[in-house]
Amino acid sequence: MNPIHIQVVTLVREDGDELPQSFRIGERQVRLVEILDRWYERKGDPEWPCADYYKVLGDDQRQYLLKHELESHDWYLIRQW
Repeated sequence: MNPIHIQVVTLVREDGDELPQSFRIGERQVRLVEILDRWYERKGDPEWPCADYYKVLGDDQRQYLLKHELESHDWYLIRQW
């Protein structure tokens, strides 16, 4: 699966950390039930921009891997299963 650019609704915590709450794939809205895992890419190489990754569980009982590129503020759906 190629990364798909998506729209994400986030919750911004007091410390400035952004956590995904829901996202849209085409016409379908997926609300997130749980963040299952989270990790970071911090090399800053143009080929691998700084990003946060979230493995999440949607309200449709599917799991998704989301990528948030920190410099561009773009979100991508990397994988779903």
